[in-house]
Amino acid sequence: MQPLLPNQRSPKTIYNDPETGIQLINVQPGSEFWFGTNSIGQDLWARCWAGTRTSLGIGFAVAAFEAVVGTLVGLLWGYVRKMDTFFTELYNIFDNIPQTLVLILISYIMNPGVGTIIFALCLTGWIDMARFIRNMVVIIRDRDYNLASRCLGTTTPRIITKNLLPYLVSVITLRIALAVPSAIGNEVFVTYIGIGLPTDIPSLGNLVQAGRLLMSQPSLRYQLLFPVLILATITISLYIVGNAFADAADPKNHLN
Repeated sequence: MQPLLPNQRSPKTIYNDPETGIQLINVQPGSEFWFGTNSIGQDLWARCWAGTRTSLGIGFAVAAFEAVVGTLVGLLWGYVRKMDTFFTELYNIFDNIPQTLVLILISYIMNPGVGTIIFALCLTGWIDMARFIRNMVVIIRDRDYNLASRCLGTTTPRIITKNLLPYLVSVITLRIALAVPSAIGNEVFVTYIGIGLPTDIPSLGNLVQAGRLLMSQPSLRYQLLFPVLILATITISLYIVGNAFADAADPKNHLN
């Protein structure tokens, strides 16, 4: 049997076995279709692979933006005292706007798609990272080695890059690892309520939404089970990997 490639086809198409002509609708998981098929005969294994790729792409794009913008803003916010008032007011403005409301408004205003989801998540996602980095910088900015560097005339960019940033690598790594499943969770949420990615773009959100509609039918609950298991596996794995990288990057763990 030829492999099914349903991801780029119309969701209204009913797929048939090319050899027997039998409709491949709601086939239970087995040796031929590991995750079974859905209500229009699409292979859920292929859909889950394509959906995971889409969701991970969104997650890593958002995490990269949060890491760059959040870290830069947090370093300036915490170290440059003259900018504290400006960034504090900026934080208060963005923090008082619920991210869920931003996601919903952006999804309504712009055309649904991957770019829209990434833009909406990046719009306010860097706030928590910036706040966290700022608090860490405030703790270490007046330590003796930083005071000595300022007394010797070391420039602010050099102090930030040489004295502060290496100390924060471990916590930044952990925050990035947590930002990826958080972004995926937000994508699943907006798609779950019907304003996320269109149905012709496979994603974990679309798969969870499609499986949720079949929860009342015990024989079809596998269509929700597999996407949820994949989502849980990604979240737990990234958390474990993030902790491992954070421990490896922490200088305290390499002291003799």
